[in-house]
Amino acid sequence: MQKTTKQNHPLFSAVGYVEGISLLVLLAIAMPLKYLAGFPLAVKYTGWAHGLLFVVYLALALWVKEQEKWPFRYLIYAFLAAFFPFGTFYFDKWLKKQQRA
Repeated sequence: MQKTTKQNHPLFSAVGYVEGISLLVLLAIAMPLKYLAGFPLAVKYTGWAHGLLFVVYLALALWVKEQEKWPFRYLIYAFLAAFFPFGTFYFDKWLKKQQRA
């Protein structure tokens, strides 16, 4: 198993958390507001912000992969984590565990 360096990337971690929170807000608050309360603007603006954060997260994952010489599977894990609620939180925790090993 290839280990990453001990370097930490706080920007990647922070963007991961914000992206994860934006997904939770989109799914748990904005979608119910749209479909249950008839307020579609909640999804429009939250979805736009989440989409932007998603792209930034993936771009940073690519950048960190190159900086840290990650195995390609780490990039795949980061990409998949962005699609699931709480995924980026778990990925960040897993990545920090890998860096300590």
